[in-house]
Amino acid sequence: MRTTLDLPENLLNEAMRVTRTETKTAVIVLALEELIRKARIAELKQFKGKIELDIDLDNLRARR
Repeated sequence: MRTTLDLPENLLNEAMRVTRTETKTAVIVLALEELIRKARIAELKQFKGKIELDIDLDNLRARR
C-alpha cells in the first residue's frame, strides 16, 4: 500500500543506521512490527500472577 508520510529525515536516518536497514520502507515496517510486538507483550503482562499453572519447570527443562 502506498502512503505519503512527512517524517523527520534525521529520525528516519538514525533509525536506518541503528537497525542497519537499507531502505526507508524496511525501517518503517520493522518499527511497526516492533510496536505491535511490544503492545502484545504488554497485554500478556496483565495476566502475570493471575493464571495458575501446574508446571514443573525443572522437569520441562530436563533438569533432575
